[in-house]
Amino acid sequence: MTGEAAPFSAEDVRRRAATRLNPRADMDPSSDAWGDHSLNPGFVVGDGPRRRPAAVLAPIVAREGGATVLLTQRATHLRNHSGQIAFPGGKIDADETPLAAALREAQEEIGLDPRHVTPIGYLDPYQTGTGFRIFPVVAIIEPPFTLAINHDEVDDVFETPLEFLMNPANHQLHARVIEGVDRSFHAMPWNERFIWGATAGMLRNLYLRLYGE
Repeated sequence: MTGEAAPFSAEDVRRRAATRLNPRADMDPSSDAWGDHSLNPGFVVGDGPRRRPAAVLAPIVAREGGATVLLTQRATHLRNHSGQIAFPGGKIDADETPLAAALREAQEEIGLDPRHVTPIGYLDPYQTGTGFRIFPVVAIIEPPFTLAINHDEVDDVFETPLEFLMNPANHQLHARVIEGVDRSFHAMPWNERFIWGATAGMLRNLYLRLYGE
């Protein structure tokens, strides 16, 4: 059809997001429909007041050959989740919105200027086993842009094709013992990168939202 957006292009993502993503962050503290507990029946995420609010930016880069997802590799010297693949993000400061926090953290971590970022919606909040309630902000990133990595927090930044991440054939289920407990989790290995845990879980939610039936 003439004028139809190419599959897995930024234009296609925008079109789907208009009706399939949440137009605003779900701030209901009792909401826990998605998270580490989704694959682990009986896993306790804690009550609302003990959930620490955080936000991440899920940056979809509008590349001409097909959209990509911008991801970071956390610094290996960090105390928590060192070396893991992640979205730019962090805790939400007092009186700060999830969007403001996601934009601030992306600029602090990788030098992504907010003027290149166009938010298009929100995924479901993601509850982690460590007590964070993460608000993922989905956004289109318009090239050209330059990045400046803060090596106190990030070792590397890279792009993975959206088409790969949104293909359910690439969505794996893994299990390992974490802090003495058997835990199942999503994983999406790509080249030498092992995308897993909360990041893979949020990408799985992005797939279900945009491309699931």
